[in-house]
Amino acid sequence: MANKRAFEIAFVGLKPGIHEFNYVVDDKFFVEKGATDINNIKANVKLLLDKKTGFMLLKFEIGGTANVICDRCGNTISQDLWDEFNMVVKLVENAEEMNDQEEDPDVFYLPRTESHLQIAGWIYEFVLLSVPMQRMCKIEEVGGPQCNKEVLEKLKSMQIKDFDNNANDIWKGLDQFKNKKKKE
Repeated sequence: MANKRAFEIAFVGLKPGIHEFNYVVDDKFFVEKGATDINNIKANVKLLLDKKTGFMLLKFEIGGTANVICDRCGNTISQDLWDEFNMVVKLVENAEEMNDQEEDPDVFYLPRTESHLQIAGWIYEFVLLSVPMQRMCKIEEVGGPQCNKEVLEKLKSMQIKDFDNNANDIWKGLDQFKNKKKKE
């Protein structure tokens, strides 16, 4: 229960203006939420909450590292996490209805009677979105000690076969024009 409270912000007592909150999340946080394709996560989340009358502007700054599976060789590699996300939280009377109708994922409605803001779900989502889509070793590291040499060799042999097959297919249809020109 105490862990869930760590990601709650009691915004009612905050004065209007910018407030900074810092969070460190690791594997334990993600295992509880069900993430399985990344591990050894060390993410730092800086949240700037700009409280206004009737709404709040949230800016999440994500940094850190996580281990992922390389898309090229299949071995575990470390990837840097870095990204920024903005949210607008509006205080309204009919929050549930407004959230159902809202099409913008960066806008969230909260009941005026609410006093706490739950941010654990957003932190989970934003850290996962900070992991690069293409998960590969840097070009200068390909074939290095952390790469799976067997997989790289297999990919290289498949690439050569594919290139040879495609090279013949490209010119195949042009032979008819070559022969037609000679006859004229």
